[in-house]
Amino acid sequence: MRRTVAVLTGLCLIVAAAACGERGQPSSTPSAAPATPSERPAAGDHQFTLKHNGLDRTYLLHAPPGYDPGRPSALIIALHFYPGTGSSMRELAGLDAKADKDNVLVAYPDGQGGGFNALICCGSADDVGFLDALTDHLVRTWNADPRRVFLTGISNGGDLSFRAAVESTGRFAAIGVVSGGYIGELTKADSYVPKSPVSVITFIGDQDRYASTFQTGMRTWQQRLGCRPIPKASTVPGVTHTVAGCADGSEVSVYTIATMGHSWPGATTGELAASTAGLSATDLMWDFFAAHPRKG
Repeated sequence: MRRTVAVLTGLCLIVAAAACGERGQPSSTPSAAPATPSERPAAGDHQFTLKHNGLDRTYLLHAPPGYDPGRPSALIIALHFYPGTGSSMRELAGLDAKADKDNVLVAYPDGQGGGFNALICCGSADDVGFLDALTDHLVRTWNADPRRVFLTGISNGGDLSFRAAVESTGRFAAIGVVSGGYIGELTKADSYVPKSPVSVITFIGDQDRYASTFQTGMRTWQQRLGCRPIPKASTVPGVTHTVAGCADGSEVSVYTIATMGHSWPGATTGELAASTAGLSATDLMWDFFAAHPRKG
């Protein structure tokens, strides 16, 4: 099954939009309303529906045991691979246990037809608009702290993280991208960069067939934002790490894992897990997010 997911993900990265879904246009401010007006914020695991652009969009929401609706909480929105679901991302990333320790909300949206309309594929839904609507809803209803809203994803979900970082101005403080990239037609325009600072931490496997594409995308991102990468010493054999401060005040942290393919480093369960990668993307991005609230 893991091989099937990797192959399908690869096809979606390289096949034209006609095969994997038409690419949507940059989102405008959407209108959205919760499908369940009686939604009451409380600790626990919840499954909700949010109506957006006439579609019922589903997502899982994990609220930690210490959740207090009267106190602002950081929020992480986690985006799955293609084909996948919010529950498959939840199993893979292991974010709930971290959320329980640090009192963070975690949302796991479902893509339409198993995928998100990201930079290369998959589908035609206004997924950037959906993420905007979901963020606004969770800020308004669940008291998510608008200065501490973060986005993470793998593969197709990682690509959408980059797209939302550019198009959702002022919503996301930082993104964490695993085996995904700043790629595709939209990224060819020099102007296609965030209009306000969005910090990035990303993990690329050298054995991933798309590694060179992802690395080229990161170089382009950093050049356009005036970032200056500096190599950092790594205690993990086969792992290289660079950190860059950027002209807009954001930061870019890039981990390259020599022995890893198209996977989530450190994950022990779920499809695309890479338990022997030598580091944990979940731990590292969690610390990165904590250190990078939205400026201003």
